[in-house]
Amino acid sequence: MKVVLFCGGLGTRLREHSDTVPKPLVNIGFRPIIWHLMRYYAHFGHKDFVLCLGYRGDMIRDYFLKYDECMTNDFTMRGAGGRKQIELHNQEAHDWNITFVDTGLHSNIGQRLLRVKQYLAGESEFLANYADGLSDLPLDKLIDDFRQKKVVASFASVRSWHSFHAVESGEDGLVTAMGPMRSDQFMINGGFFAMRNEIFDYINEGEEMVEAPFTRLREKRLLATYKYNGFWQAMDTFKDKISFDRMDAKGECPWKVWL
Repeated sequence: MKVVLFCGGLGTRLREHSDTVPKPLVNIGFRPIIWHLMRYYAHFGHKDFVLCLGYRGDMIRDYFLKYDECMTNDFTMRGAGGRKQIELHNQEAHDWNITFVDTGLHSNIGQRLLRVKQYLAGESEFLANYADGLSDLPLDKLIDDFRQKKVVASFASVRSWHSFHAVESGEDGLVTAMGPMRSDQFMINGGFFAMRNEIFDYINEGEEMVEAPFTRLREKRLLATYKYNGFWQAMDTFKDKISFDRMDAKGECPWKVWL
């Protein structure tokens, strides 16, 4: 299945980290988050990617145009003093197919998806995701669930990794209860979409994908979700980046299902 990745957002909440680097290229360790996400999909056999570019799409193109697996994998170099021969001991992205599409600087997710419709022609179903969240979600099970339910779209619903203090009060404004709210009953949209090509029949120009189009699908009982309580985390803020870096430094990276 082809994998559509939405890479065009401005990433304003990560400006503390950088004003120029697009969010998909923000590193976790020494590789950008988009590489980690693509490596996740490749692990499940999905290696045909369509990147919906927007803000600093030139940098994302440049990263892959100059991508050198020698910089991230073990290798043996022979003939160091003359004509060099490189023997890679691991290859991770050599068989990936990547289509780069400029989908506009200020387009929303629905419009970015419409802009790549032609590259999904002939595909009865495809996968899609935001380019800023990682998980150890069993993708094969999500796809099986999507097919069994025979819906047009499905997505992973996950627990928020943020904690909130829920407040209850009486009509007089006095607090009656207050405490942390983080339970399995409170789920959010975690991305990791599976869709049929019919999704394009439900999206109009200018619409955000998960609003009006998903409402139409819901009303026709053609929208499903796969509830997942395992690891999921997005990189929304600089604090989130630090959290990812710490996990990487400790070698505690649940999303690296390929290891």
